[in-house]
Amino acid sequence: MRVLERFALDGRKAVVTGGNQGLGKAFAAALGQAGAEVMIVARDTGRNAAAVAEMKDQGLAVSALDADITRDADAVIDQAAGQLGGLDVLVNNAGVCYHGESWEVTDAEWDDVFDLNVRALWRCSRAGGRHMAAAGGGSIINVGSISALIVNRPQWQPAYNASKAAVHQLTKSLAAEWAGAGIRVNAIAPGYVKTEMAPVDQPEFRRHWIEDTPQQRYALPEEIAPTVVFLASPASAFMTGSVLVIDGGYTLY
Repeated sequence: MRVLERFALDGRKAVVTGGNQGLGKAFAAALGQAGAEVMIVARDTGRNAAAVAEMKDQGLAVSALDADITRDADAVIDQAAGQLGGLDVLVNNAGVCYHGESWEVTDAEWDDVFDLNVRALWRCSRAGGRHMAAAGGGSIINVGSISALIVNRPQWQPAYNASKAAVHQLTKSLAAEWAGAGIRVNAIAPGYVKTEMAPVDQPEFRRHWIEDTPQQRYALPEEIAPTVVFLASPASAFMTGSVLVIDGGYTLY
């Protein structure tokens, strides 16, 4: 097998949560470009339809499941796997963040963050892992963050930071437990990426988010997506429990 063939995902079935915008949409498109049949799972029906139409126009095999993984993640993943005819790759991308000082964080905000970023991710992983174990293996990619490694400034976000630290550690825990079932569990930790939800190019943030990055810029979602393809593919066959930092060098300082 030639080296680039190890990155191919032909015949693989993939689910991307929160895959209708930003990083998630870039991940879904990249997996589709690598040959996978992809299903995005997200709550917004209109945004799902728009994302699917855009990717189908590119010739990609992408569909959507309108669902809320904070309600019944097990049933959602079972339904997605059933419609796809299997599950080889699960990208746990869906997440939420609130900005504000710790004194101002409400219990509802804290619960929202942990319900989606951690609890739903855990339940999706466990449900997806069952399908993968029955089929002889698979790859789970969790979307963590450099926020698990540093404290972002000048926007404070204590609940989000704590949730992403939990994601990193859960990645390692599941990787250790499920390796014998042929399931690889890895995570990525992106730095500052320009998306609809991240105002990385606003002047008030440039000092801390751009000038403090050795590469002196933010990333685009399309620059993060190839790493997801790598982790989903046989090219990373000997990797599990890793957290890959993709931050332009931000966490070097």
